[in-house]
Amino acid sequence: MVLRGTNQEQARPYNRRIVLECIRNDGAATRGDIAERVGLTVQTVSTIVRELEEQGYLLSVREKPKGRGLPPTTLHLNPDGGYVIGISVTPLGVDAALLNLVGDMLGSAARDRPHPTPNDAFGLIAELVAEMRALRPDGRMLGVGFAMPGPFDVQAMSFVGPTTLDGWSGVPVRARLEEVTKLPAFIAVDTVAAAVGVRLYGEGAGLGQFYYLHLGVGLGGTMMQDGMPVRGAWGNAGEIGHIPAVPGGLPCPCGNAGCLERYLSLDSFSKRPKGQSQAEWVEAVTPIFHSAVRTIENLFDPQTIVLGGIASDELIAALVATTDTLPTSISSRYDRTTPRVTASVGHQSVLRGAAALAVSGVLSPRQDLPVTSDRVRKRDPFSNGMAA
Repeated sequence: MVLRGTNQEQARPYNRRIVLECIRNDGAATRGDIAERVGLTVQTVSTIVRELEEQGYLLSVREKPKGRGLPPTTLHLNPDGGYVIGISVTPLGVDAALLNLVGDMLGSAARDRPHPTPNDAFGLIAELVAEMRALRPDGRMLGVGFAMPGPFDVQAMSFVGPTTLDGWSGVPVRARLEEVTKLPAFIAVDTVAAAVGVRLYGEGAGLGQFYYLHLGVGLGGTMMQDGMPVRGAWGNAGEIGHIPAVPGGLPCPCGNAGCLERYLSLDSFSKRPKGQSQAEWVEAVTPIFHSAVRTIENLFDPQTIVLGGIASDELIAALVATTDTLPTSISSRYDRTTPRVTASVGHQSVLRGAAALAVSGVLSPRQDLPVTSDRVRKRDPFSNGMAA
């Protein structure tokens, strides 16, 4: 996203977000650097920076002199300038984490609950949010990010079957979440949230174009293009789990047969033949996994495919280890500087990405500013330094 400020007098909240987003995207910078990047005068940027420092969002740091004269101060995000809560709901249960403004995870907790109903899940969310708030009882809570399996609003596919949240169709998730948490809420498909987390804090850091393949109870993915997730017309791009993998294969709850996630997912892994070891399962699904990798590469031409999810680190590593013998695709280049497939381990990408959605949702530039709605003004964290 190209960040540009505006000189309209009523757009001061927008300009504050522009300055903050510039530092979030590009790291510490001087006032002059920011002014040049966003098209505002140094005087305007200095005024905005002073306000953001007073509100606790930014810190000024002067480096040690290396010669004559004082070096300019650089502006950094204040890690304790605000906190966000990331929440993930899967067919296995509910997870939550507290992150600060620069993405440090300050604590996490989980509740196992197979196929939670909405009432079950929101009851657990209330407990988890209370636990996360208690970690920073006096901290400024900006918002909550919520990740859940997709796709959304698709006939015969949404909230149907063992790899989704069966029974959640028609639930007003955002309204329920804001009611329970008393915070602004932001929602995304779990694969999008995880891809954002990988880009900001994981193996995708520094990569503009990569594909994130999410091995969860089901299977999904997201292409990151110029650092942004490709969402599609209705936000459901990346449902790779439902591409045909085996003609006439196993029936899928979506109504088709032979879908990829019937063979490559934690649901498939849990239903493997009795006595089959993890290694034997990996060997059995390797041809299907390699076919999926080749499909992704030929469609998207990514710098790399990052395989992650809620599967164990050992299972993800075992699958990645098979990619030394991948079939040819357009990614079979002599000048590669990254592996065709790499592993993301630690199971935290979804929570980190969900929390990052909340930071962006509350603090990033909004295209519809200047704001006239009283409701939105109340939530503007720059009006009085508080978001909630």
